[in-house]
Amino acid sequence: TIEFRDVHFHYHGSDSRSGEHRGGERTGVLHDVSLSVAAGEAIALVGPNGSGKSTLLGLLPRFYDPTEGAVLFDGIDLRDGRLRDLRGQIALVSQDAVLFDDTLEANIRYGRPDATDEDIRAAAQAAHVTEFAVRLPNGWQTPVGEKGRELSGGQRQRVALARAILRNPRVLLLDEPTAAIDAQSERWIHESLARFVRGRTTFLITHQLGPAVLEYIDRIVVFDRGHIIAVGRHEELRDTCPIYRQLGGAVERRAA
Repeated sequence: TIEFRDVHFHYHGSDSRSGEHRGGERTGVLHDVSLSVAAGEAIALVGPNGSGKSTLLGLLPRFYDPTEGAVLFDGIDLRDGRLRDLRGQIALVSQDAVLFDDTLEANIRYGRPDATDEDIRAAAQAAHVTEFAVRLPNGWQTPVGEKGRELSGGQRQRVALARAILRNPRVLLLDEPTAAIDAQSERWIHESLARFVRGRTTFLITHQLGPAVLEYIDRIVVFDRGHIIAVGRHEELRDTCPIYRQLGGAVERRAA
């Protein structure tokens, strides 16, 4: 179980009550956030830009710690454990996939350096990397270039997902993994996630709550201005939460 207990967070130099940075720049701020996520549960975090979703996600691998309150993993405050052990149980796939100036295979292997070639091929197959890998000039040994510039955006995201699958984490963090990619890659990624998140604690930040996402999400958490304002399933939030209705209108249009 992962528990956010009375969590407050503000960046250095911001006003903890208003969330305003000196000079007027809005900062990501959390106010009195409490949320319990069961092992194996898949959670979607939704809300307007700047409402605190990515800030909450960053607390889990301890990119920063709460200003007040605590984040607990199986009842233990994250600050009381070893950082390396914590991060060894987490995989992150963000909107901007981090790839290295190395081969396609090496970029996937980074998820688990001791993985066998068979493990890498299986992860690549699960993330629909194989479809384009076999067409590259040197196959798996093709250099992807600095920041993966030799690949398309959708291909980079699939490589990042293959790396996460290879890592086989207890906790999967997804920060808008299908933003700004082609429609085919988006379909493939959601197809992969529908299988991979099963029984795995998952946090997904998304602005695209379509039917493919709702298929594998257990609960939806709605943020606004650093607060959690609603938690539930799509059907109940659509009926009870005005902000969710605004965000979810696209769901109905896409499903129609």
